[in-house]
Amino acid sequence: MTSRPGASGSASEPEGTDIDLVTRAQGGDERAFESLVAAHHPRLFRVAYGILRDRHLAEDATQQALLEVWRHIPRLRDTSKFEAWSYRLLVNACYDEAKRRPTWVPSDSLAPGNVPISRDATGPVIARDQLSRALQGLSLEHRAVLVLRYLMDLSPHEIGVALSIPRRTVYSRLQRAMDSVRGVLEAEARPPEHPTVNQEASR
Repeated sequence: MTSRPGASGSASEPEGTDIDLVTRAQGGDERAFESLVAAHHPRLFRVAYGILRDRHLAEDATQQALLEVWRHIPRLRDTSKFEAWSYRLLVNACYDEAKRRPTWVPSDSLAPGNVPISRDATGPVIARDQLSRALQGLSLEHRAVLVLRYLMDLSPHEIGVALSIPRRTVYSRLQRAMDSVRGVLEAEARPPEHPTVNQEASR
């Protein structure tokens, strides 16, 4: 089984053993399904956390997605599409989780390994906070394509298949998401404006 760059600990294209496990799980083999869960839970949780920015919500969404996988895996016609299919169920579970908690506030910031490291000891902390706020300002749809593209290293075509959207929509969402994140980071990087002498005098 191969692995994607940048997706340490995650499964990728279901080859060999994965295809066998999927086929057996389709026939009701619970042990095969448990093996699939063990292999793919880290990958699914990582995506859910990237979208929801909260560990508790991400775990709930992951568990719900795995339940949906078990319920509907007999209907999966092409076992080689298991990864994309599981992403689709997971993203839908993330959307549902967010609807149930529309006013949630993310409790976690980005993991240190996902941000540039500065020589200044305060740099990584500031960068994590800034990027976390920028991501929080995105819609779930835009956050989902960013996570799948840059965290899981899926191609735009693979993202389109996983989310059941046209590839041009993937490109559009990626562009808008990147523009939004860049705008927030650039705005926060600007020095604060100091009041002029006239403004001070008028106070």
